[in-house]
Parts: sequence; C-alpha cells; structure tokens
Amino acid sequence: MSDNDVHDWINKQIANNDVVLFMKGTKTMPQCGFSMQVAQILNHLGVEYEDINVLEDMGVREGIKTFSNWPTIPQLYVKGEFVGGCDIVREMFQAGELQDMLKDKGISNNTETQTA
Repeated sequence: MSDNDVHDWINKQIANNDVVLFMKGTKTMPQCGFSMQVAQILNHLGVEYEDINVLEDMGVREGIKTFSNWPTIPQLYVKGEFVGGCDIVREMFQAGELQDMLKDKGISNNTETQTA
C-alpha cells in the first residue's frame, strides 16, 4: 500500500470507531509495556475500544507515525482526535483528565474510577 492508502485506511479506522488504540499487540495480549499500560487504563475505565496491532503490518506501523506526526506507539484516538501516547494518557488518567475528556465526548466509562 502507498502512504496515501495507509493514511486513508487509518483515517477510516479512526472515523468508524469512537476510541482507537494503535498498539503493539492486542488488548488481550499487548506486546510491549507501553501498549500494555494504555490498554490497562482503558480496560480499567471500562472503555470499549478498537485495538489495532501495528506489528501485523509494517505499513500501518510506520504510517500511523506519519499520520499523527508522532514518533512512538501506542497512539490513542478518541472521537477522531489524537490524544497521545503512553506518558500523556497515563498522566491524563492520573489527573482525572482522561475520564473528563471521555465523559465530555460521550464515551461510556467507569467514572467511579478516577485515578490509579
């Protein structure tokens, strides 16, 4: 696939799913610690999300980096908006900002669980 094709495919995934996590591995079997942390946070909050394993396709693995202009994986998208990688998601979660953002965007989550 060309870069444009990969970007189109990525854009469709983000457009068709409220929450998308581009990660190494899957939500049930993460393949790196950073991906595992973000998946654990989303699972802890009870958020339904689409997991996309970038290890299955090198075009997607490299394409997501140019799509977002962000050099690392995992990458979290909520309602079409790039949220960030592991450090940003973890900091937002610990401060309660991730839960607020999910609520503001109408994403169902366990608001009782405010912090780690």
